Amino acid sequence: QVQLVESGGGLVQAGGSLRLSCAASGRTFTPRAMGWFRQAPGKEREFVAAITGIGGRTNYADSVKGRFTIGDNGKNTLFLQMNSLKPEDTAVYYCAAARAPFGAKEADFDSWGQGTQVTVSS
Repeated sequence: QVQLVESGGGLVQAGGSLRLSCAASGRTFTPRAMGWFRQAPGKEREFVAAITGIGGRTNYADSVKGRFTIGDNGKNTLFLQMNSLKPEDTAVYYCAAARAPFGAKEADFDSWGQGTQVTVSS
């Protein structure tokens, strides 16, 4: 498995930006899809964005498309750039690593970070 540690959450006003980071360690030498998920209070965890371990193709939830950008810096660090934030983006954001180079469903991911809180005020 892969150990994941998120950082960069916080409180921001609507329309603002935040950048989340996820540092990966452990079995990072095999290509894996990486993703971000989020869970708002009283709701189930949902997919936000993912990037494939081969080819670097990205995939986004419709609710964040055009506002969020997922990427990696090639040094085992995943990021999520979040722009034009809305109050409905408020949630705990989780970084996740998949078992294989491709995947976007929650069931594809077997390593999870502890989560970082993002709060967007109106």
